Amino acid sequence: MSKRPYDLPPMSALVAFEAAARHVSFIQAAQELNVTPAAISHQVKALEAELECRLFRRHHRGVTLTETGAYLLVALQRGFESMADATAQLRRRASAASVTIGVTTAVSSLWLTPRLAEFWKIHGDVSVAQIVSDTGEAPTECDLSIRYGILPHDSAATRVLFRDRLMALGSPTFSDTHRTSTLADLASVPLIHFDTPVTGWTDWQGWFRALGYNGPIRQSHRVNNYLIALQAARDDMGAVLGWVALARPFLDKGQLVALLPDQVEPREEFHVTLHNQTSPRARLVYDWLASAAHGDTRSNPWTAF
Repeated sequence: MSKRPYDLPPMSALVAFEAAARHVSFIQAAQELNVTPAAISHQVKALEAELECRLFRRHHRGVTLTETGAYLLVALQRGFESMADATAQLRRRASAASVTIGVTTAVSSLWLTPRLAEFWKIHGDVSVAQIVSDTGEAPTECDLSIRYGILPHDSAATRVLFRDRLMALGSPTFSDTHRTSTLADLASVPLIHFDTPVTGWTDWQGWFRALGYNGPIRQSHRVNNYLIALQAARDDMGAVLGWVALARPFLDKGQLVALLPDQVEPREEFHVTLHNQTSPRARLVYDWLASAAHGDTRSNPWTAF
């Protein structure tokens, strides 16, 4: 049988002894370690047998430490404290290396995640965590957030990532089945309505109204997730109001096509905000995202498709 590293007794026995010695009670040690008092007693007896010395004096109403037991307790506590300090430093280091970004499901999947893959090729030592939420509010605990809306007046820590345009999109099959040449034609086909709490989000009613059409529109399918809305459109279920930059992967693959040439460019923009201005890593991610967005044709909704 191979010799244990550092010539130490089993760690389980040392942990059980330290807890029992610190509490001077097998019962309290068992409660702390979520085991039975009998298990603590067994571990202590095994440790005493290996060390060939008594660590506790057993009494009718409890136990007390022997001088040897007290000596071992002090030594173990020093060792455990050293290990605790080391692990605490590692946790702090890991926490410091992590940058959190608050983002919606659609922007995370369709825009941010592909770009983070490029970021990590350059900055592989910086971990980035996404906190995905579709409530319309940026989580307060994030270092950065990407949101849709009008750029705040105090925009020193906010940069525009891209402005997008909205077009009526559908699958090629849907386009062939439902020939649309006017806004009235489009208003009469099955439409996929996206319900969202985001302030300023343009819906079908707002889109038609912006183009001067105020007639009735068809109420067909309602979803509360933009990815599901795009998937439903790709599955030939109806026309979707598509953000061109976000839907770019599906447009490039021919999975979605424009049903009409009409388009609306809202006042709102997709922008990134730096909340933690004291973190160099958060600043690095913030600057990189802004720079990458401005130089990335995938973020440009005016690129022909």
